[in-house]
Amino acid sequence: MSDTKKSETTTKSPSHVAYQVRDREGQKGFWTRIGSVWPHADGKGFNVQLDVVPLDGRITLRVATEKKD
Repeated sequence: MSDTKKSETTTKSPSHVAYQVRDREGQKGFWTRIGSVWPHADGKGFNVQLDVVPLDGRITLRVATEKKD
């Protein structure tokens, strides 16, 4: 992959957001944003950039949306 192609992929807004989700007894899960996801140009995969790596819970990818004010 060339540097030009790589920079095109990483400059666009991510298509998904990565969250760590920890379940809690009798309560909703606790969601922490841990990274971002971009689709490959050919549509056959994704680049995942994690800012932290969780030790417990699960990683959930959700479609990126604009924040509500």
